[in-house]
Amino acid sequence: MILGNLESIKDTAANYGVDLDGVEIIDPEESDYIAEFRDEFYQLRKHKGIIKEEAEKAVKDPLYFGTMMIYTDKADGMVAGAANPTGNVLRPSLQIIKKAEGISTVSNAIILVLKDKSFGEEGVLIFSDCAINPAPNSEQLAEIAIIIANTTQNLLGFDPKVAMLSFSTMGSARHAHVDNVINAVKIAHQNAPHLKIDREMQVDAALVEDVGKRKAPESKIAGKANVLVFSDLESGNIGYKLVQRLAAPINDLSRGCSVDDIVNLTAITAVQAQNK
Repeated sequence: MILGNLESIKDTAANYGVDLDGVEIIDPEESDYIAEFRDEFYQLRKHKGIIKEEAEKAVKDPLYFGTMMIYTDKADGMVAGAANPTGNVLRPSLQIIKKAEGISTVSNAIILVLKDKSFGEEGVLIFSDCAINPAPNSEQLAEIAIIIANTTQNLLGFDPKVAMLSFSTMGSARHAHVDNVINAVKIAHQNAPHLKIDREMQVDAALVEDVGKRKAPESKIAGKANVLVFSDLESGNIGYKLVQRLAAPINDLSRGCSVDDIVNLTAITAVQAQNK
């Protein structure tokens, strides 16, 4: 199913030569479901002071409309975000679907498929949390780690090896931020002793085997991690977007460089690109 303006979707499909045979197109502005969704959403949010007119306006938004389709069993899932910030996508989900039983911390998972098969699980890496929790405490970090490990197991079918990332590896630095991660690992071990979740480590120790052996020789996860849990939203979001957008050689010249420096570094960059 595609949600949006019927004519606009058909025009776009025609422009790109896309066959929409078998695809149901629903316009949230014109749908027969509007009255049903308005009444359902009003019942869900009336304790917040919403009136029916506001409820109707809300459910005509494709993000709310799609979430209501899931809530009323007319759809099983939703893909969104190409034209919306994460907050806009999550808001109707939290208001309508709400959290699963026993879950107190909402987090996200990003699955990266890399050409270099030496990283993660044959080139597959999972990042969390890169979109939702600005500064998770130890309990939240532990829950994020457990949830992402279970998600990895259920969704991708391989054994999760979770590295809790930090700027410290196994006590190499001391700081309150490091303590937060260390405490999170302790809580995760208590709550899910069957999962492979290792204490704080830098990202190179988590992913590169020879670095992992050197920095954390006793760890069974260092250098072999396939799930990375970031200590806060800032580092997670930056890390994810760097990997997503800068997965190509980008090299830096000094402002005092010579012509030869430029030529040589251009050649190096070309070789890197060929190898990649």
